[in-house]
Amino acid sequence: MLDDILALAEKARQPQRRIVGLMSGTSLDGLDIALCDIEGHGTDTRLRVAEFITVEFSELYRDRVRSVFSKRQVDLQQVTVLNAWIGREHAHMVNQTLKDWGIDASDIDCIASHGQTIFHAPQHQHGLEDLPHATLQIGDGDHIAHLTGILTLSDFRQKHLAAGGEGAPLVKYGDFLLFSNAQKTRILLNIGGIANLTYLPAKGGFGDVVCGDVGPGNTLMDQYVQRCYPGNQFDRDAGFARRGQVNDRLLAALYQHPYFAKSLPKTTGPELFNLDFVLDAQRRSQTESVSADDVIATLNQLTARAIVNAIEPLAVQDAELYISGGGLHNPLLMQTIRDALPQLTLDSTQAIGMPADAKEAALFALLANECIAGTKHTFGSSQVAQDQAPLALSLGKICLP
Repeated sequence: MLDDILALAEKARQPQRRIVGLMSGTSLDGLDIALCDIEGHGTDTRLRVAEFITVEFSELYRDRVRSVFSKRQVDLQQVTVLNAWIGREHAHMVNQTLKDWGIDASDIDCIASHGQTIFHAPQHQHGLEDLPHATLQIGDGDHIAHLTGILTLSDFRQKHLAAGGEGAPLVKYGDFLLFSNAQKTRILLNIGGIANLTYLPAKGGFGDVVCGDVGPGNTLMDQYVQRCYPGNQFDRDAGFARRGQVNDRLLAALYQHPYFAKSLPKTTGPELFNLDFVLDAQRRSQTESVSADDVIATLNQLTARAIVNAIEPLAVQDAELYISGGGLHNPLLMQTIRDALPQLTLDSTQAIGMPADAKEAALFALLANECIAGTKHTFGSSQVAQDQAPLALSLGKICLP
């Protein structure tokens, strides 16, 4: 044990660390694996994505996760065994990927594993006033550490919850450290299952950053496509949405949900934005007979509207909007956002040195780096406000190999 602690201390003193970031999102498309070379820490952090791959999940993996995913009532034994099984599956994917890249495990300083979210329950969503914000990610880090032989950090969201946060989104910290710019206001938009944004005002400190989940990203479209077009995981190239037409009555019913009127910061997940959410809106708007393509086109428009309405109050002239996540590959969604925000410079995060598909996995690698090697920060020119304090903490549980 002492040797492991001394080895950890040595990693903390190194000027550079090689960290593998893992991210498995709510879309369940695959495990993002980003090999990151990270120098320094805090505002002096320099991060380079050396390698990246998404290892596609098998149907068995998807089916097992979906059996417990975003459900209030599940088989507790299934949750328990999947916690171990997913950790082992992720470990096998890491081992194979490192082998394919020709990299030995001994060359990796640590793994940063987000785990697989199966339920996100901020208080505004669970409605239990005497109980705190909560979230649950499975895929135990000790299984990953043991099977890979690599120090693993996992369960990043729990410290944020413990300190009074909602456990999400955690991108605020990494976005501030990597992408703040003294001359330009930047907005970082990630469109995964849920869409979240980070607003980085020019010359602003950490206390000036605004971050939160704006609403559904790909999740509603993906779920509806899977329901109506078996064998398809998502609307590739917006093919179904382009065939359909937006139904204004359905769109209005969908957008009536109070979540959209809440100001940032806020968090949500597929526990709210799911098929029941869509079917309920169809019943209320009497649009049950609308074609599947029309519904998908309407869900595409809903996602765009939620994003645009969240960005517009922040969109100062000549601000830069950088997009990452799977939604970047939906041409109809991108065109709608671009047309609605002509005053912004819009590009992929690749333009600022971050591969768009690797961003979330890389940001968890950054959080692991801060946990191991970081020190206390004042986060630029602004002192950290009380409601932002959770983001100033070291996040992640350390699992020794």
